[in-house]
Amino acid sequence: MNKQEAFHIAPLETGDTKSLSRLMITNAERFKRYFPKTLSSNLTLEATENYIESKIIEFEIKSGFTFAIKEQETQTIMGLVILKKVDWQTKQAEIAYCIGKEYERKGWVTKAVKAISNYAFNELNLEILQIIAHKTNLASIKVAENNGFVWQRTLVDEFTPTYELSLDMELYEYTNEK
Repeated sequence: MNKQEAFHIAPLETGDTKSLSRLMITNAERFKRYFPKTLSSNLTLEATENYIESKIIEFEIKSGFTFAIKEQETQTIMGLVILKKVDWQTKQAEIAYCIGKEYERKGWVTKAVKAISNYAFNELNLEILQIIAHKTNLASIKVAENNGFVWQRTLVDEFTPTYELSLDMELYEYTNEK
């Protein structure tokens, strides 16, 4: 990341507990539809400690990679970028992301997804990255498109938010051209 950036990304660590819990609780309404599991895993400090421990283990065994988007000056967690559903056979993974309301529309998620994509391609040697977004989540679609992800198809009944019927989701992919 550029030194002038107002943020940086880093793997979650044990010292992030209070900041991550605060982000989730203060943005609960915002995250409850598309990040229900992450939200429910971070509603108390103890739950967040357990969540971070599990994400550190996932990172170590290379089954998932969760990064915090942190404010450069304060180290406050502003959002998450997650490389998940890593399939080492097909060399593909999905990228999920969220950001707190007060930090949106600054281009930080777009830059964080770019950095994680580069990490996935250059460090992990993955070849295909996917982003799955609902057609009404225009900000998420813009992040995908701004990073060169291309719409592939509609995934029927792909995601079921808590207490809702299943939703069709849009699949975007980016293939690393080596």
